[in-house]
Amino acid sequence: MTDPDELPVPRLRVVTREVAAIDDVLAYAELSNPTYWSRRGDAMAAYGETMGFTRIGSVTGFDLGEQWRALAAAADVDDAVNLPGTGLIAFGSFAFDPLSETPSTLSVPSVVVGRRGDRSWVTRITLAGSAEQDDAAALPEAHVYGPYWAATLGPGALDPSGYQAAVRGGLEAIAAGEVSKVVLARDLVGSIPPGSDLRRLVRALASGYPDCWAYAVDGLIGASPETLVTVSGGSVTARVLAGTAPRGADADADTAASLALATSAKDQDEHLYAVQSVLASLRPHTSVLAASEQPFALKLPNVFHLATDVEGELSGGASALDLVAALHPTAAVAGTPTDAALGVIRRLEPFDRGRYAGPVGWVDARGDGEWAIALRCAQFELDTVPPGGRDDIPLRAHAGAGIVAGSNPEAELLETRVKFRPIVDALA
Repeated sequence: MTDPDELPVPRLRVVTREVAAIDDVLAYAELSNPTYWSRRGDAMAAYGETMGFTRIGSVTGFDLGEQWRALAAAADVDDAVNLPGTGLIAFGSFAFDPLSETPSTLSVPSVVVGRRGDRSWVTRITLAGSAEQDDAAALPEAHVYGPYWAATLGPGALDPSGYQAAVRGGLEAIAAGEVSKVVLARDLVGSIPPGSDLRRLVRALASGYPDCWAYAVDGLIGASPETLVTVSGGSVTARVLAGTAPRGADADADTAASLALATSAKDQDEHLYAVQSVLASLRPHTSVLAASEQPFALKLPNVFHLATDVEGELSGGASALDLVAALHPTAAVAGTPTDAALGVIRRLEPFDRGRYAGPVGWVDARGDGEWAIALRCAQFELDTVPPGGRDDIPLRAHAGAGIVAGSNPEAELLETRVKFRPIVDALA
């Protein structure tokens, strides 16, 4: 990939054709570095790269909205399917912190295989004028899954006692009036055997958490419950999650846990900050915007979250990428006020989050797209292993909790343990 500021706008040739129903879309992704996106049975897998953008720094400074509009306007698109995700598409994964050394990337693949509802398709994207290599309607070859594998995991730069100390530091910042809320994360580090088929991890997450966004983009793999923003035909939706409680051991305990979350003043305050953050960021880009009056308890296999749905109508031709830049980082993953919270995070977290809690998703030629916040995930350092090398592949996973006045360090540590469960179980 190269810096987008140095690239002339290329002309792309895009052909999408419907194909017979595909049961396992993931089988068409790469083994060692899959690109994949799914939720509730709808799925896309991609491989190859026709072109890509990369930038270190702020998502806002990336200015991908304008660059993507120019690329889409110059493309020759032949889309006989016309569903969300067909035609010209790119998959992206962006760093959490604008000061991070982790690159943000947006990649236009060479081939996409997708399914939405009962329809399936294949898209081929080439540089205009290049030789046609395949029949546009022919499915590429599916790949047999490699053997099962397991990761080794251990404490990272912030162990459990260190995390509780960081929470106390966050409470001090709140008491001093520096922030109203700050989201603090801790990390696990580990590795997987060389040659591991990472689609095994993707499949475990997608099957275990079907209501979440299962994703694999540039070595970042996870299953996120939180929609950053979805844009479709001029409408915009988002789901704000903040406030968490573990699921109960039985039906009665489950009911009690849900009720306790719904009536918790601490969790309600944390949630309100996150909702206000999203509404403030979306208002300049919408003509109509509304949020549900009261949060509801979203039930996932391992936790309850307080959730609020936001809906609106776009104004001014904003794309999904424009809204990603406007929204990130939300109070749900950074804190309030945002800039001050980022300062506290940098002071108290002894690591670079990389793309954990950053935006991950896709955008099409119309500017529509689906973007989640990269949670419940692991980052694989694929570039550190030479081709054919024998070294294990390093990985790092993160989980965080929102700290507000009244937070308890031990309870926040427990919350991170619950949030680690999806990715830790899948890695095992």
